[in-house]
Amino acid sequence: MKNKFRGKMLLFALFAVAMFFAVSAVVMVLWNWLLPDIVGVKSINFWQAIGILVLSKILFGGFAGKKGFGREKFRRMKEAKMNGMSEEEKEKFKEMWKQRCDRGFFRDKC
Repeated sequence: MKNKFRGKMLLFALFAVAMFFAVSAVVMVLWNWLLPDIVGVKSINFWQAIGILVLSKILFGGFAGKKGFGREKFRRMKEAKMNGMSEEEKEKFKEMWKQRCDRGFFRDKC
């Protein structure tokens, strides 16, 4: 189970990196297609597009949904699942999540 979970996390991380590079390429293409003719600015390269994305994240806090939504949704799902459990099952469930949270990566998420 641990290897399967790690594989999924690695796949997710690779997908996130690929999406970041794809979005950077789209920013570069749109910038170079629109802004030189409209505003008269220079064309940019791929690395400058990445810099623009990072700067926009710093200045505007973009790329994220509602803050705290994931944590709230997780809490509601956990409560719904625990409502149908016996006391012994609840303790097992809590212990399982405690072990997951102590691993390091999820420490601040639990």
